[in-house]
Amino acid sequence: MNHMNPASADSDSTLPHAVVSTDSVFGAPCWVSLTTRDLEAAEAFYTAVLGWTFRTGRLGERFRTALAGDVPVAGLAAVASVYRMAVAWTPYFAVPSADETVARSRERGGTTAVGPLAFPPGRAALLADRDGAAFGIWEGQLATGWEEWRKAAPVSVRLHTRDAFDAAIFYGEVLQWAGGGEGCCEVQYDGAEVVLRSGGETVARIHSGALGQAPDPTIRPHWQVHFTVDDLPACVAAARAHGGTVVRWEEGAREAVLTDPDGASFTVREGAAE
Repeated sequence: MNHMNPASADSDSTLPHAVVSTDSVFGAPCWVSLTTRDLEAAEAFYTAVLGWTFRTGRLGERFRTALAGDVPVAGLAAVASVYRMAVAWTPYFAVPSADETVARSRERGGTTAVGPLAFPPGRAALLADRDGAAFGIWEGQLATGWEEWRKAAPVSVRLHTRDAFDAAIFYGEVLQWAGGGEGCCEVQYDGAEVVLRSGGETVARIHSGALGQAPDPTIRPHWQVHFTVDDLPACVAAARAHGGTVVRWEEGAREAVLTDPDGASFTVREGAAE
């Protein structure tokens, strides 16, 4: 499935960049994907709100690749109803071995929802950490122009969890953060937050405060995908006008939490991520 295949996202791209493998860049977020029920509605919404364009992936009409200009940004897959999957944005992390990563997750109390499955030129799996936050892993080639992807829209992802330091131990061991190898991510502490850096850039943050049994999914542990926009008030207005919901935003604030018409939550931020 295209939403589980970061490398297939721009297989027909004309970006003149060498292919990067998860053997050399691992542990960092490498792709984000939306699982939805209505592909046409999702396309219309994200075109209006984030200015994306779309093209059909190699796997058929249920799948789309979103582009910001010429840069592939994310995958969309209309499989939520077919496979009884949650409507959600999910980050994928690059790993050298999907099998070994799944095994480490299980040993540490994580669960496996899907995979590992082969999606040439790589393998993917959908997992959840021991607090229930869903995430994906990818082994294989990364999207051509991966650095451009990283800077284009999903500037960072943020884990809202019960205990940031406990979560950092889980992900650090599962994804081999701070392992000391070339291309490995660096883990730093910024007050009560855990900060993940890759190639000198902040690519993920983890912070405490989520409630494991909360009825509100925005309060339960989850990974939140962040996109940057040039005009936040216009983005918020477009979301409202096209069937989305504004979960959290105050006039003058640089960040807003929105949901699309199908209920998938994401964050938009004016300017660079912090």
